[in-house]
Amino acid sequence: MIELKNEKIAVPIVLFAGLIWSFGPLVVRYMDQPNLVPWQYIFGRGLTIFILLNLYLYFEEGLNFYKNYKKVGKSGIIGGCGLGVAMISFIYSITNTSAAITLLCLAAMPFFTALLAFLFLKEKISLNVWISIIIATIGIIIMAIGNNEKNSVIGFIFGITSSIGFSIFSVTLRWRKETPKFTTVAIAGLFCFVIAASVILIKNQPFFSTSYNSSLFSLHGTLVCIGMILYAIGSKAIPAAELTLLSLTEVIGGIFWVWLPLFGINEVPNTNTIVGGFFLFISIFYYSLIMRWNKRYIALN
Repeated sequence: MIELKNEKIAVPIVLFAGLIWSFGPLVVRYMDQPNLVPWQYIFGRGLTIFILLNLYLYFEEGLNFYKNYKKVGKSGIIGGCGLGVAMISFIYSITNTSAAITLLCLAAMPFFTALLAFLFLKEKISLNVWISIIIATIGIIIMAIGNNEKNSVIGFIFGITSSIGFSIFSVTLRWRKETPKFTTVAIAGLFCFVIAASVILIKNQPFFSTSYNSSLFSLHGTLVCIGMILYAIGSKAIPAAELTLLSLTEVIGGIFWVWLPLFGINEVPNTNTIVGGFFLFISIFYYSLIMRWNKRYIALN
């Protein structure tokens, strides 16, 4: 198992995790009417994440990898369920509103995470980090102004729910350092799989959509899985609030990919979204420079 303790290496790893996740909205937009098969999507993606992470653990630790499930404890269960809720809420958000609104809700993660970490972990946030969060807040406010798409309220509610779920996961990663991180993510996949399977059985629906959709469900699950592995590795050296702040590359990239004509979606962001995204970029860049210049663990006073 990779143990990363150098925050200067952890920063680009978490940034890259966010970049990988940013392709998620693009994959969803390529799906054929995902709003009609949300539980099949959750089922397929959850199963993919669970299988891939257990395979990863098997190659890392051999047949004894299953013992990790005996060590998860309360933090692993709560973190896995929180992440599972985030994954379920994501599809309902992005299929009821624009990718920009969904991603803007996810951009609120640093604030929820900072509050939860302060309340439950007693983590003190440094002035530099709060400056970065304030800059990001300005960007979010700018982008939120003028977004009045149909069903945006429903998308917003599910987006905020997803953001809170992910924040819970981020905080639990630092709650008990001995908790197996990758196993926690696997539990999230299992959580989605079980909940989706239950709903599908109750509604008497098929477990799988078309082969085209199913392949995209698995692709998204693979992207999530790879990003989660990198995110969990980076969490070892970065406090909870910074984890979600750095992963805001998902917001910037996600809006950009669905807009880029090369991919054929052409979901053009308005001027406010572009300006706000610039502020988000500045907040991430500022924090990265502070991490480079300051050798101490800057998140702690």
